Amino acid sequence: MMAPHMGRHITRDVAAFRLELYDPISILIGCDPFTDRAPEGDKDMANRLFGQNPGTAPPCRLRFPARMSTHALSLGVAGLAFLLFHASAMAFDGAGESGAGSKIPLQIFKNPQAALRAGLEGSRSGSDHWIEALKYAAAGGESLAQWKLGKMYASGDGVPHDDVKAYEYFSQIVASYDDDNPNRRFMPLVSNAFVALGIYYLNGIANTKISADPAHAMAMFHYAAINFGDPNAQYNLARMYLDGAGTAKDSRQAVRWLSLAADKNHYQAQALLGQVLFTEKEGILHQRARGLMWLTLAREAPLDQRKDKWIIDLYDQAMASASSAERQIALSYLENHLKRQD
Repeated sequence: MMAPHMGRHITRDVAAFRLELYDPISILIGCDPFTDRAPEGDKDMANRLFGQNPGTAPPCRLRFPARMSTHALSLGVAGLAFLLFHASAMAFDGAGESGAGSKIPLQIFKNPQAALRAGLEGSRSGSDHWIEALKYAAAGGESLAQWKLGKMYASGDGVPHDDVKAYEYFSQIVASYDDDNPNRRFMPLVSNAFVALGIYYLNGIANTKISADPAHAMAMFHYAAINFGDPNAQYNLARMYLDGAGTAKDSRQAVRWLSLAADKNHYQAQALLGQVLFTEKEGILHQRARGLMWLTLAREAPLDQRKDKWIIDLYDQAMASASSAERQIALSYLENHLKRQD
């Protein structure tokens, strides 16, 4: 007998689209932005599956996925840039200073590159004027400064929270990207900016003329998912197919994108894929044991007890309804999955 509520799709208020940005700056100082958990031992996985207390998951290692074909989408960056700045002009027409490059900082730095170095060093040391240095670098076209400021304004880290300014900085990154002559060093920044803008277009920005535009959001996620193999984009794209946001509902497409993200150790994708496979979903082969495997992998991630409670709930519900045979098969799937990860 299936546990209560296991057949329901995750509601948006529980597993909503969130603007969560990894840190591409790490790529420039020697490591990559996507967490990839080291394989846990069989004992921990067996304990998790059979209801005992799991061990502590080991630290994460980092990986950025390889770039996929740049010609997979017919909608190119130029078209996206037009859409971005057409919407931006509508949103801020007559609204006064936009805040992202509209007011050039004082000429206190030799060049934008020097300002970028000063800004990044200042952000680590806490020295004065580092935010102004980043703004100067961003106004000079430095993508890393634009991304850093976008992230800061999106999260309210070191500056007042301002989604409009974040939107503008991310828009500048996307608009300046040349997919015919890409700078591979900055691809993580570009990919992240596409995802951030996709989330803004999906939800809109309250009290501005940037209204929700699911079709535009899907174009952003689709581009990053295909051209950069971005697991955050793949996950968000899958959710849109499950919810029928900006497109017709398509569980098969959702599972396809969730599988790609889950294989990159995106734990939210693992949880959602597990839920879809574990429950009866139209057009999807019912695979309770394999679904339980993905839910167990997601549960082993270093979760935030508040933000990721939906994952914990899904796992607990699946475990409560799974048979001993299903748990045993799931354990076998886990062992094979972890061997492939080595």
